[in-house]
Amino acid sequence: MLSLDQQMPPLARARPGDAGLDLRSRVDIVLRAGGGRALVPTGIALELPEGTAGLVLPRSGLALDHGITCLNAPGLIDAGYRGEVGVILLNTDPAEGFAVARGDRIAQLVVVSLPELDLVPVLSLGASERGEGGFGHTGRV
Repeated sequence: MLSLDQQMPPLARARPGDAGLDLRSRVDIVLRAGGGRALVPTGIALELPEGTAGLVLPRSGLALDHGITCLNAPGLIDAGYRGEVGVILLNTDPAEGFAVARGDRIAQLVVVSLPELDLVPVLSLGASERGEGGFGHTGRV
């Protein structure tokens, strides 16, 4: 990890064993009510190992308490990306704006391993219990 702002706290987990690393805002910004959104810089750049990816995920407390989420969740950081990590925040609250202060925890970063895949074109797919059932299909009677 490369810190682009030495005054920011380092990328870290809130507690030992947590899956997510806390991403913090490098700037003060206000997200207007009813759909205000912004690309919020975090002050860090990463060099993820080949065979991994970073997933940027919303913070559940911000979503529940304020209607703040990540617009493209999960955001994907490829191993080859070397620029500053940014988080697209969205305010879904219809009436209240939301102020983000420098240093606030705004999202979580989860690093995942990726399997090595060789995709092979085929003429048909094998059967499965689910079949072609899609959105909302599981659990229906």
